[in-house]
Amino acid sequence: MATVVAFHAHPDDEIILTGGTLAKLAAAGHRTVIVVACDGHVQEFDGAVAPRLRELQASADVLGVSRVAYLGYADSGHGPILYPDPPGRMRFTRADLGEATRRLAAILDEERPEVLLSYDRHGGYGHRDHVRVHEVGTGAAHAAGVARVLDATLPQEFLRKLTTPVRLLRYDVAAIRDGYTPRAHITHRIDVGAFAAQRMQALSEHKSVLDGPGRFATIARTLRRIPEPIRAQLFRWEWFAEEGRSPAFSGPLDDILTLPE
Repeated sequence: MATVVAFHAHPDDEIILTGGTLAKLAAAGHRTVIVVACDGHVQEFDGAVAPRLRELQASADVLGVSRVAYLGYADSGHGPILYPDPPGRMRFTRADLGEATRRLAAILDEERPEVLLSYDRHGGYGHRDHVRVHEVGTGAAHAAGVARVLDATLPQEFLRKLTTPVRLLRYDVAAIRDGYTPRAHITHRIDVGAFAAQRMQALSEHKSVLDGPGRFATIARTLRRIPEPIRAQLFRWEWFAEEGRSPAFSGPLDDILTLPE
């Protein structure tokens, strides 16, 4: 059995691009680990443990994930304003790159994964914490001797068809259109339709986000109203681009543990 570590920026990110893949790997008996850089809070929170980290653990339990780890940083937020660091925590984008890399590399040394899941160089849609995930993930994989890094992504061509809904949700249209990965560079397309219900159950554990006013909450509430059979088809696939490798001649592979030709 293999070990796969999924490195994400914030709690709830694990569902968006890798939730089905993690559930599928766990169901097959593989060890899966989620590492988040940030606690998911732009502002201060009450109590010793960030509520969103508790929700992440509940989400991971639904997915069958074996371990959840947190690098210790605060959410940097997405937008023109980078707020001061909250008490006792540094925003991830301000963190020393070498120190953050060493923190992740220490976890990779413990787990010795066959595969690290990270983000593409655009950070998907350009979120500053997501870009830093790519930088830290690439460096930590090299330091820990992880041979394979797969960037969790979406087909760029598909997203370019969504200009109107993206604009209505007040996302940066240019960042969406120019981010993520062209289909020609995608090496793995994972069929996760059978895990759609499990994925939505895991998403429902992120209550502090779903009950809030943000854009992600609006999207998530809409998804939860879609009948399950339709949702399973709409969100049947998850995509990855393996760093340093070309797509297989036969097309994207349906198993992240399989190497392209």
